[in-house]
Amino acid sequence: MAWSGGLADWTENDIAYLSIAFSWKLPDAFQKAIWYKLQGYKVRAGGPGMFAPSLRNYLGGVAELGGEVEAIIYHNPQATIASRGCPVGCWFCIVPKMEGKEFTLLSDFIPRPILCDNNLSALSVDYQEFIIQKYKDYDVPLLDANSGFEPMTFDEDCYHRWKEINKGAWRFAYDETKEGDDVHRVAMMLKDEPGYKKRVYVLIGNEDYERCYRRVMQVIEWGCEPHCQPLIALNALQRKLIVRFDWTEQKLKDMARWANRFIWRNHKFEEYRVRI
Repeated sequence: MAWSGGLADWTENDIAYLSIAFSWKLPDAFQKAIWYKLQGYKVRAGGPGMFAPSLRNYLGGVAELGGEVEAIIYHNPQATIASRGCPVGCWFCIVPKMEGKEFTLLSDFIPRPILCDNNLSALSVDYQEFIIQKYKDYDVPLLDANSGFEPMTFDEDCYHRWKEINKGAWRFAYDETKEGDDVHRVAMMLKDEPGYKKRVYVLIGNEDYERCYRRVMQVIEWGCEPHCQPLIALNALQRKLIVRFDWTEQKLKDMARWANRFIWRNHKFEEYRVRI
């Protein structure tokens, strides 16, 4: 199997599989499909990068678009998923569009060290306990709850419930200013956890610069580590950032690098931009 930042490809017998995580990887997937066809393979494509009908048509002439390509396991054999969907319905998120706003429970999942469910804390308590017990029964360590928890539904009971098996970071998001009270409550709930185990995904570009920057700084002040994610259209065929309000494309890239490379530990964002 080969993996290249959002595009995985592998072969089994006479079939070549393409799993496309992001829509902007479709042009690369098209070239891969052509190459495999020239080698005599049948080509089958799938993945979240093809969720929209217009995107599926992009590969319609060079690949079979049918059946489930299990992207998670093929991308990483250490990963699994116990549920699909998310009830929150964020407008900028692919999950409700692709998997729906109601949970689909995958009770026959096999526990693996990386759990990729979209919103663990919004699952029913019974199903959360079912997942946790299954990890215990299989004696598999949970090293990363990859997509994490929702601040709105994360409470003390949820924290202590998952703390029994979660050996990795506590991951949650701070996408909009209105979520500040819930994010702060969760940060205080996790105050005894080390900073590197509190990873907060901060969406930037969806609000003006001042509001986004304030959210990043609050995450730092509350003892957590921010990971900035600039806004990108869900059906984009190029990895081009959406520029709104008083942002520029360069400013969005700079803030993401400053936060995600931990430069904030030694320099203010203004100092980083001056150095660039």
